[in-house]
Amino acid sequence: MRRFVVATLFGLSCASYMERMNLSVAAELMMPALSLTKSDLAVIFNSFLLGYAIFQVPAGWLGDRFGSRMVLGVSALAWGVLTVLSGMLPGVISRTAAATVALLVALRFLLGAAEASTYPVAARAVHQWMPAERRGFGSSLMLMGSSVASAFTAPFVSWSMLRFGWRASFYLTSMAAFAVALLWLSFTQAPPATDQPAPLASSRRPAGRWLNTNVVLLSLSYVSEGYLLFMFVSWLYIYLVEVRGFSLAKGGPVAALPWLAAIAATPLGGFLSDRIAVRWGRIASARILVMTGYTSSGVLLLAAALVHARPLAVLALCISLGSLYLAESSFWTTAASIAGSDAGVVAGFMNTIGILGGIASTSIVPPLVKHYGYGGWIAAFSSGTAMGIFSAAIWWVLGRRLAKSAHG
Repeated sequence: MRRFVVATLFGLSCASYMERMNLSVAAELMMPALSLTKSDLAVIFNSFLLGYAIFQVPAGWLGDRFGSRMVLGVSALAWGVLTVLSGMLPGVISRTAAATVALLVALRFLLGAAEASTYPVAARAVHQWMPAERRGFGSSLMLMGSSVASAFTAPFVSWSMLRFGWRASFYLTSMAAFAVALLWLSFTQAPPATDQPAPLASSRRPAGRWLNTNVVLLSLSYVSEGYLLFMFVSWLYIYLVEVRGFSLAKGGPVAALPWLAAIAATPLGGFLSDRIAVRWGRIASARILVMTGYTSSGVLLLAAALVHARPLAVLALCISLGSLYLAESSFWTTAASIAGSDAGVVAGFMNTIGILGGIASTSIVPPLVKHYGYGGWIAAFSSGTAMGIFSAAIWWVLGRRLAKSAHG
């Protein structure tokens, strides 16, 4: 049964990312068809992130209150419906560019709200179902769904919109959400009682008092995840087509390459997390992987912008995103470990703060590129370098605090 749970959580993660990423690829044909600009796209992208951020903690509470089966199942059905509407309505019931932007903002906000449950509630399910020594690997397999979807979505959407039109690309990607929702809702068994969340010693506190210094530091470090990740989610395909000169058809497969690196890095990170934890403890494991992964990711993102050769730029982008995902499971296992019975809420709070980084990086690209051209991309990627180092610095402090609490 554990294999079914993790496999289905992988599918939910995959469907979630397909629905959030389809627009960033389809936008290349939507912009001329609907008279949209890159600034309009930034507003639309951020509407998703705003809904996603606002509902993280409520979604985590719903998961803690009603369980992962119902919350994730209903949420996935909503993803499918909203994705269909995103392809069906723009330009049909909205006749002007302003009305189309407003419509897409509303639809993407609702999609973000519906997707808010994905990782906080899934992280809680992993913590409930997996034994302690396998939670890092279990989390990494769940998170790998986002990498698989991201690698698949860009080439699939670019192919489908060139063959059938951009509207059809939304209809086709919505099928993943409907399918995985029905699969997850077929699951009815309760988790083993022996695997219920148990907090670290530092997290023993009265019920409801989950917000403490360690949670705040963990969440602040996760700002960098959102900042770096959404450089790829929102702008990678457009950067490859408009700056690196790939065609619409070739841009999809090339945009998939960094996500293929993430697919390999995610389970590797989970495996390393569990192996290092056996020897030095869960906190030391997370500290090593986050500090190494995020520093490398930031530096290589800047390198990708600076090199002239396209193959080297793509290689740097691949290693940058792979380094980011190498450390991803460490955040979620740490959040669950320090949260105890508030696992869903704490994971939701952490992800909320991380999304603020995503809103910032999504917003910063259009004005920089508009005013400085290619130099604007270098400036944007440079800010990603700073954010990677910022996260590593916080973990230097947080790791010491958590280790001291665990032994105290």
